[in-house]
Amino acid sequence: MPLRLKLPHGDRIVVNGAVLENGGDATVLVFHNRADIMRRKEIMQESDALSPSRRVYYALQCAYIFEHDRPSYISLFERCLNEYETAAPSSQAIASRLRTLAQGGKIYDALKECRALIEHEGKIVKLAELTSQR
Repeated sequence: MPLRLKLPHGDRIVVNGAVLENGGDATVLVFHNRADIMRRKEIMQESDALSPSRRVYYALQCAYIFEHDRPSYISLFERCLNEYETAAPSSQAIASRLRTLAQGGKIYDALKECRALIEHEGKIVKLAELTSQR
């Protein structure tokens, strides 16, 4: 079944590593075969990857977008995830799911799951702030 994406004027998407921008009126794109696609709302800029969980997401994102460099980005993902898990052992279940997805080649699914890691980090930071205020 084809994937249909509406691309408003000025909006961007990444398709197989190429950034596409709609320079005209709203456009509907129809993809009839498999492609690695990320919408603007899913894309994290490198400058926004400031926390450990966001660095994990950014490494995965690069592995997804840049297929020719995927092994090096998966290696970076593994290092970042190991560092996060060491610092926050309570993330072990999420980290395990991420590893399984990434090792199985399901990078896009791992990106979606990585949002749970970012939420986990937010909870830890909030708890630390509450604890320090006491």
